[in-house]
Amino acid sequence: MNMKHDFPTDAGNTVYVRRVTMESLPTEVRMQAPELDALYAVHGVDGERLALVADRRLAFALARQNELVPVSVH
Repeated sequence: MNMKHDFPTDAGNTVYVRRVTMESLPTEVRMQAPELDALYAVHGVDGERLALVADRRLAFALARQNELVPVSVH
């Protein structure tokens, strides 16, 4: 779960953060974090999943470190 990813710069700077249950993720992702019941996804404005992280605070920090503006989605 520690992979480098270049965030797109052409879609504006808003990204969306939402909780994702482990059951909705592929097996290979679930196997990397068996102790968690959910991860947090960072999505671009087009809906593309840009990152998965262990908690909400980390998702917001990751977005801000990449000069993006995170917004919660339910």
